[in-house]
Amino acid sequence: MSGTPPLTRVKFTTGGVRASEQYDAWRGWHNKTFDGAPGAAAREGFLARSSAVTLDGVALVRVSMPATRVMRTRALIRRNPVDHWVINMGLTAATRLAAGGETLHVPARSPFVLSLADEMTSERGPDERLQLYLARDSFPDLAPVLDAARGTVVTGPHGTMLAEFLELLDRNLGGVDAASAGPIREAIGAMVAACVSPGRDRAAAAARPLDLGRLERVRVVVRQHLRSPELGPDSVCRLAAMSRSTLYRLMESEGGVTRYVRRQRLLAARSVLSEGGRGKSIAAIAEAFCFSDAADFSRAFRRAFGHSPSEARAAAAAVSDGAPSAPGGRGRVGEGDVTFNDFIRAL
Repeated sequence: MSGTPPLTRVKFTTGGVRASEQYDAWRGWHNKTFDGAPGAAAREGFLARSSAVTLDGVALVRVSMPATRVMRTRALIRRNPVDHWVINMGLTAATRLAAGGETLHVPARSPFVLSLADEMTSERGPDERLQLYLARDSFPDLAPVLDAARGTVVTGPHGTMLAEFLELLDRNLGGVDAASAGPIREAIGAMVAACVSPGRDRAAAAARPLDLGRLERVRVVVRQHLRSPELGPDSVCRLAAMSRSTLYRLMESEGGVTRYVRRQRLLAARSVLSEGGRGKSIAAIAEAFCFSDAADFSRAFRRAFGHSPSEARAAAAAVSDGAPSAPGGRGRVGEGDVTFNDFIRAL
């Protein structure tokens, strides 16, 4: 095996543009993933830096920037429906976090868990931060735990261990070679699983290793058969090799098997629409994902996401055809230019 590090490094700074354009450059760098509002100091410039190391399914980002507000809005989720998890930690400044209908005051060096599938707003003073992004498809066994912990702070001894682990990764991840990449990724998943636990009132399945495997089997089966009109509780039981009682217990926190399948079909359809629909009509997409007709699909889509399928496609087209990024809103990776959104979607 080659000793070449299987890593990608992405760096960005606003230092190369005029002070009056620095905040716009920062927004341009994040324009499909996050938006924001600067603190008062941004009138005199917004000197910010971002440095990321990515390993298949993992990105560790170190960010330095002035006081600001950062938002993941419903419009951005609609335009860019990536659903990775992120474990975020301010190194020197506290964070005021609004997510999941709650507002939290997060002290410095306290890791907190978010999902890019959720709306959130965070406000903080001048700070350096560490952000560990984990791609959902790369860590299937963590899904129940991290989904249960979204919008929460990891506290106590587990929070201290996770904070120290993030700093350890920051110091050492850039030196990982090809032979160590797989074990390092497994170690990251194991450490996160050990430190991030759901609250006592969360789904009990997230706490049982056996059920983690069962839940992932269900998820894989549903994903593989989303376009089959035969997909339902009986076929999931058969394909995942489990009893109806076990399946119903596992799916209780999702509102039941039928609701879960319908939700996954809507998410998959939204992903197709976010890519422009690949030339298909709304009716064709509805049929492909087993909805009775376009009207049923549109009603379900609007209830789930707050906008219609045609609006989702129009928003995606507007992003593709819109104005170029703000000055300086691009970084370097290898020989090509990328934005923050590019490398996050590539995990």
